[in-house]
Amino acid sequence: MKYLLALTLAAWLAAPMTACAQPARAQVQQAEIIATYPHDATAFTQGLFMHEGALFESTGQVGQSSLRRVDLETGQVVQQVNINPPVFGEGSARIGDTIYMLSWVSQAGLVFDAESFELVDQFSYSGEGWGLTTDGTRLILSDGSPQLRFLDPETMELSGTLDISFNGRPVRRINELEWIDGEIWANIWQTSSIVRIDPQTGNVTGLVDLAALVPAGLADPRDAVANGIAWNRETGQIYVTGKLWPVLYEIRLSESSE
Repeated sequence: MKYLLALTLAAWLAAPMTACAQPARAQVQQAEIIATYPHDATAFTQGLFMHEGALFESTGQVGQSSLRRVDLETGQVVQQVNINPPVFGEGSARIGDTIYMLSWVSQAGLVFDAESFELVDQFSYSGEGWGLTTDGTRLILSDGSPQLRFLDPETMELSGTLDISFNGRPVRRINELEWIDGEIWANIWQTSSIVRIDPQTGNVTGLVDLAALVPAGLADPRDAVANGIAWNRETGQIYVTGKLWPVLYEIRLSESSE
């Protein structure tokens, strides 16, 4: 497990800047609920994305990891492939007719046919795998560090890196990723915060606070943190959920508080 001390949005913002840091004008926005949908409360959500209106999810935990197609309205799993131990499933993303999925510490990625969910290939990478998204041509991988990696989906070779910072401070614990309208959005592990990242500079330009959305009475609040961001490219709708959350939300952003 990636067991780390909880870090609240307020504490993260209050952390001292480095001496060379420049003032930042990152927007801080609240997530406002537009709609609420059921979500499998046993799903340890690691990746979430939409493709042509369909919702896809990858889940973690050894022996419980899976890739799923989910009915948004009902929360029912309509297609699933289980990932055999000892693999601990992580983030996922789709390019064309292929779905790519990471593992946590196995240093191996899985490649599935997007329609049949048949495993068609595997690939390797160094270090850990956490989150995965795509800008449409490249895969973008997070590993819990302040650096994102760009992979060529044809060769799985490293094609670039991006250092992520806020006010001159490296941003660690970058987890689930989603490409949203020219930005990279990322959950920060063990927080209720999403950071909005400029993919050209790596600077955090905005923060989204999900604290008000965390369901009450979660059985394991230490693990049941916000994780999972999906963007409907056709409609602009944004959805979020968390590990072991019984709900998934469609959200919009409030006006900036900074």
